[in-house]
Amino acid sequence: MSKKYKVCIDDNFHYMDESERSSAGSYDSLDKAIAKCKSITIDSLKSLVEEGITPEKLSAQWAMFGEDPFIVGGEGGVPFSARKFINPELCKKIIETMG
Repeated sequence: MSKKYKVCIDDNFHYMDESERSSAGSYDSLDKAIAKCKSITIDSLKSLVEEGITPEKLSAQWAMFGEDPFIVGGEGGVPFSARKFINPELCKKIIETMG
């Protein structure tokens, strides 16, 4: 049985450059693929934290330089959007845990 959901990662720094796209594996369930996307997004945000950064600045840094995971396969639609997942509360929590 083949895996149904493939997680791909675009690099926001190389927006729309598919040659910079990478894969983060394939999964049999949408829940596992979404969990992987969330993990990638959180790790990307953590890598961008610097002294004195605000949640708004962290979000902006991610939009310019972060990893943007997405899911290919399944029933269609967009099952995960990092841009919708990232919010001020998440950024604040990450900043607090990194400090």
